[in-house]
Amino acid sequence: MNYSELEADILRLVVEATEDSVRAFGEQTVTRLVRPELLRGVSDDELTEDARLALTTACADVLTVSAAELRDALATIDAGILVDDDLDAGVVTAISALAHWESYLEQNRRGELYELAIRSIEDVDHEVSADLDDFLATPEMAAEYERIRQLLDPGAR
Repeated sequence: MNYSELEADILRLVVEATEDSVRAFGEQTVTRLVRPELLRGVSDDELTEDARLALTTACADVLTVSAAELRDALATIDAGILVDDDLDAGVVTAISALAHWESYLEQNRRGELYELAIRSIEDVDHEVSADLDDFLATPEMAAEYERIRQLLDPGAR
């Protein structure tokens, strides 16, 4: 499966999934994308102390905070970014995941969950460098695709 086919299939899965399935997928995926080890690469010259605290807290509490609390945390993080384009990749992944989750909580738009799925695929790709023409060739990428597929379509085999 090439990358474009993968994107199209994930979009189809998100659109066709039940409300319970998309919620379970979203919760599991955002939790995966804000895991503590992604924040280990943040340095003191990238974020202010307030921004670092807001990011750490938002990531730890992602499933229990409201959209408004996430929005406030994201504003604090944004105001506390000290670099132009050199944020650690794990920090970028976590901030992006929080932003998509906040938007999903606020507007219930499935497109935000599609974006979470793509960020999750990119996270795995960052680790294994998948081939764009055969994106599922690595066991790690195939496992991530299967995780996404099973959460969004639990009856699929």
